[in-house]
Amino acid sequence: MSATPSPVPNTTLSTSGWELQHGSRAWRAFVELLSSMRFAIALLVIVAVASIIGTVLTQGQPYNNYINQFGPFWAEVFRKFELYNVYSSWWFLLILTFLVVSTSLCLIRNTPKIITDLKTYKEGMREQSMRHFHERGETTFTDGRAATVAHLTGVMKSHGYKFKVQERPAAQEGGAGATMIAAKTGGINRIGYVLAHAAFVLICVGALFDGDMMIKAQMWMFGKEPLKANMLLSQVPEINKLSVHNPTFRGNLQIPDGGESNMAVLSMGDGVLLQPLPFNIHLKKFNIDFYSTGMPRLFASDVVITDPRSGKSFPAKIEVNHPLTYDGVTIFQSGFADGGSELFLKAWPMHGPSDKTFDLTGTVGSDRQLSNGAQSMQVEFTELRIFNVQDMSPAQMTGVKPKEQSFMSGFDRHLGAPVAAPGERHLQNIGPAVIYKIRDASGQAHEYFNYMLPVELNGEKVFLAGERGSLDAGYKYLRIPADSNDSIDGWMRFRAALFNSKDRQEAAAQYVAASLPPDATAELKNQLLVTASRTLDIFAGEIPNDPKTGKPVVQAPGGLPALAQYLEAAVPQDKQQQASDVFVRILNGTLWQLWQISRENHGEKPVTQDPAHEKFFDSAVLALSDTFFYPSPLYLQMTNYKQIQASIFQVARAPGKVVVYTGAVLLILGVFAMLYIRERRVWFLVKDREDGGSDTLMAMSTNRRTMEYKKEFETLRTASLGVASPDPAKAQSPDTAST
Repeated sequence: MSATPSPVPNTTLSTSGWELQHGSRAWRAFVELLSSMRFAIALLVIVAVASIIGTVLTQGQPYNNYINQFGPFWAEVFRKFELYNVYSSWWFLLILTFLVVSTSLCLIRNTPKIITDLKTYKEGMREQSMRHFHERGETTFTDGRAATVAHLTGVMKSHGYKFKVQERPAAQEGGAGATMIAAKTGGINRIGYVLAHAAFVLICVGALFDGDMMIKAQMWMFGKEPLKANMLLSQVPEINKLSVHNPTFRGNLQIPDGGESNMAVLSMGDGVLLQPLPFNIHLKKFNIDFYSTGMPRLFASDVVITDPRSGKSFPAKIEVNHPLTYDGVTIFQSGFADGGSELFLKAWPMHGPSDKTFDLTGTVGSDRQLSNGAQSMQVEFTELRIFNVQDMSPAQMTGVKPKEQSFMSGFDRHLGAPVAAPGERHLQNIGPAVIYKIRDASGQAHEYFNYMLPVELNGEKVFLAGERGSLDAGYKYLRIPADSNDSIDGWMRFRAALFNSKDRQEAAAQYVAASLPPDATAELKNQLLVTASRTLDIFAGEIPNDPKTGKPVVQAPGGLPALAQYLEAAVPQDKQQQASDVFVRILNGTLWQLWQISRENHGEKPVTQDPAHEKFFDSAVLALSDTFFYPSPLYLQMTNYKQIQASIFQVARAPGKVVVYTGAVLLILGVFAMLYIRERRVWFLVKDREDGGSDTLMAMSTNRRTMEYKKEFETLRTASLGVASPDPAKAQSPDTAST
């Protein structure tokens, strides 16, 4: 009988699962499914999709951030599936566990077959089977069988093949003595399969061990619970603390300059767990350097590590990409933050006729309660920014807008971002700034961003006071012009005078006296006085009521928008342009007089109408108009500060990383072996001839046919048989064989 061989005569690795011979039918079916390749691939696809979700969706953020991003409905749906902590979710860990078990069973089932196949030379190959191989050759040697075998084994050895010689009885080969030489090389290709699968198992096991699974196991076994309330570390109960001998963890700790800590914080869902460290970290000094853009260029921490068990202390420097490892815990330089900088501020009233200030102190991260008897508020000091780099290019300063911008975008010059136009960039640090929130009695808060020093914009120095109602909104800036002393005092006194009815009446009277000749009639003076007073009152937010409805005649709270609405309501449309010009002249005149009154009230001399004063006046009027849209009753001006830096460290104990690194090395070796190493097998059947010579049949196979393989076959055939084609040739010696 003849046999038709497989082109690759190796042990075939089945994609089906492990078929048990004993046990119930359901159990055998379960084991078969669990150990099958199709099941492992399905799990791998699910893990890949989950990993994509974990990469695209920012992990571990506060829940309110997800509500702002996705809305309440979808934020809750995503939380149900634990998509905000994909890699520590129960379903991801369960799938990963099943994947490890499935791959391990597949490895256990196939490894013995691979090892057996590596030891087998397949020397039992029959002549009929060899003649069906695509790569084969045949020739006749004049030398005897022994000499031919010696020649062929020498060729195999010189080409790096291992071989096995089998003597076959004459009865098996049609009455002629025969020798089978079975050779092979590249068997490590089969080991690549084992290495790659073992690497996958090791990487997954290491990831499981270094993940949250161990921490969740401790929570379940020892009754640990995440802490969801804010309290001092010294007050945290033991139920919220893990053991100092915890085998694996990854957390953060923040230490201010000169501070010390041995307690890391681990985020767990909506709460945190505290992880004691086996040593203390004392931060001697935090060092930071910046690029010209204001981005951090380098930050590092000079620390002292103290082991309380031995009393041993030693200094160290921790930098980005240069961590420190001690007692199995690795300390990474993760970032930096404010460590409780001291702030010194002056509080200016933004409502009412008073310009009296009071001093306010606080630290970043703290809050202060303020009350004037009628209303109370809470000031929350959020951040101190020493470096604020902005684009101060000429394009920014000129305020030129592209043609395609809408008319309304021009208002951004007063209410939009302080520096936001495109063009050639000129980066400049415009000084320190303080960020704080003012929260009213109902819990609603606005965030404020106030620069300490005046900033020069369009040739004029202004104080920038930013405000936003939500964290996902941009800041809107009130631009307050600096006076001749580069201070905010002049404008603040001007603002107080605007809200003082007595000062407004006096300013209107001075305007009438300056505008009309001495011989003007009393009726004309009275008409102009009434008009000037009404104009100034409306600008100041004193809106008259409609006699018919009893409601304010305009909706705007004050400023230029209130005057514009008053004109639209009180003046016919065909006369509005003319009336507008009159109102603007009256408004500018009365406000100029009001400014002089505010200066005189504080012992300053009146100013002349020169370009510098007119520029300040124009900006001051626009800032006064914008004040009605500034929601805070106070403006907090930072007068001084004492910066205290804090270093943020990430601390990790990850014994599984050795397992992961080992798996990574095995994966590289396994993939390399499978892709770049080919298993080749060669068979020679040498049979005696009646004339004393020998007939030789050669066959070769590989698990991957390539151009290099074909060239290797031609080389081997020429070296062993001395022929370049598979046709039998005329008898000759091994050194002179031919077709």
